[in-house]
Amino acid sequence: MRIVALEEHIALPEMVEQLPAELRPNLSPAIQRLAPKLADITGDRLRSMDANGISMEVLSVDSAGAQLLSPEAGPAFAQRYNDLIAERIAGRPDRFAAFAHLPMTAPQAAADELERAVSRYGFRGAMIRGLSQDRFLDHPDFAPLLQRAEKLGVPVYIHPGMPPKAVADAYYSDLAGHPGLVESLACYGWGWHSETAIHVLRLFLAGVFDQYPGLRIIIGHMGEMLPMMMARSNRAFAPGNGGANQRTLIETFQQQVFITTSGLFTQPPLRIALETFGIDNVLFSVDYPFSTHEMGIEFLRNIELPEAQIEQIAHGNADKLLHL
Repeated sequence: MRIVALEEHIALPEMVEQLPAELRPNLSPAIQRLAPKLADITGDRLRSMDANGISMEVLSVDSAGAQLLSPEAGPAFAQRYNDLIAERIAGRPDRFAAFAHLPMTAPQAAADELERAVSRYGFRGAMIRGLSQDRFLDHPDFAPLLQRAEKLGVPVYIHPGMPPKAVADAYYSDLAGHPGLVESLACYGWGWHSETAIHVLRLFLAGVFDQYPGLRIIIGHMGEMLPMMMARSNRAFAPGNGGANQRTLIETFQQQVFITTSGLFTQPPLRIALETFGIDNVLFSVDYPFSTHEMGIEFLRNIELPEAQIEQIAHGNADKLLHL
């Protein structure tokens, strides 16, 4: 069976080294140990893909990168990063695709870089990481990017990012003398999943999906908590309840929001995702190298659905959405 994985990360050392020292990620020892895997594409990564039967990975940059730079410096950094990614995967178009890295502090340049990466290199969309200068995508400044993504027919993948300082100070500081837990609570253990859910809800309530009906958004981690809350949120945010949305939450998300399985490998979250978003909107992902290919494949093999629906999750939905 063909298997396509959508949220698979890379970090090229030569680009990380170009960031000012104060902007380089402050990596934990565990993450530092993954640096060689993030830098690798056609070595151990490809061998592991072969061993586990993964047909294709869609690669994305694992850090905010250009989103941390000034509007003047960000565009050139993002362009160079995308050029390098294209160069590294050029020989294996059957095995690798990519999401563009964008200079989100310069929204017009981000729109232009998206179009360049898609038209020149065949990139399949873009990945952004959390907020940009404490702004969500519903901010009017990002209209050029959303317009361009809709025009090009490619999705924007919203990956969680580090919480803004005000949020970190309010929610995650002074954690009862356990500073080592701050990162896990603020990020991958809870915080950034809820932030991404809020990000997508803001797009909905601001009427962005109605304004750009051809826009497609992807989120990971089995829907970033949204499937569990779907029925309640659908009632709270019904048209006419104060938001700019013209459709219900469920209608909008089933038409324009897609979720991946990245990093969540148990069956109950999948079942509720299927019941809320629907079989057409769920796509397979591993979250490599933060999760292993083995974990993802074991999960995929244990899905109790008809074979045709498993194939939709494994590759069919991704092939259609990303024009693979």
